[in-house]
Amino acid sequence: MNENWIAPSILSANFAKLGEEVDNVLKAGADVVHFDVMDNHFVPNLTIGPLVCEALKKHGVTAPIDVHLMIEPVDRIIPDFAKAGADIITFHPEASVHIDRTLQLIKDSGCKAGLVFNPGTPLHYLDYVMDKLDMILLMSVNPGFGGQSFIPSSLGKLREVRKRIDDSGLNIRLEIDGGVKTDNIRAIKEAGADTFVAGSAIFGQPDYKKVIDDMRAELAKAV
Repeated sequence: MNENWIAPSILSANFAKLGEEVDNVLKAGADVVHFDVMDNHFVPNLTIGPLVCEALKKHGVTAPIDVHLMIEPVDRIIPDFAKAGADIITFHPEASVHIDRTLQLIKDSGCKAGLVFNPGTPLHYLDYVMDKLDMILLMSVNPGFGGQSFIPSSLGKLREVRKRIDDSGLNIRLEIDGGVKTDNIRAIKEAGADTFVAGSAIFGQPDYKKVIDDMRAELAKAV
């Protein structure tokens, strides 16, 4: 797997032929399947649940499935996603009363665990749980809908989280989600990200391989 992970968000895929879409985007060079779960409560939209995750696994998807839970409360559904084949489960600190316990639940369920920060969410939630994290996901749009524009202040926040990860010496991936495109992915990489969620930027194009190749070319230029 590449050091820089490209993680297409299936939120922007054609759901009428989801298995085929995921096969095609992985063949085109994607590393991870990003799986957006929304509940029309924590965020103003309703998407997909564990049955779809299980269906993708049964379809034959072997790439890691990165499940981003935009739901509240989160604990009840975590074991279901673990059983359905999720590899990484991330959640928002605002959606859990006991963040440490929720992280431990994800680990106990056999998955990698991560925290997600909305554009306006402070980073202090990281203070006492860094040792339990495999991933930190920064939202560079407000969650709920695909196709939004990248919020520029996310770059400063990325740099801050990158410093925290480097200072900790821990092996934690730094993921960005929202408005990631070929023309800004290099700046996002230079700010510290190593995992790039892209939805409409990939699925909205006729040639998935060309977009992913172009993104990798931009990433290779990062300093």
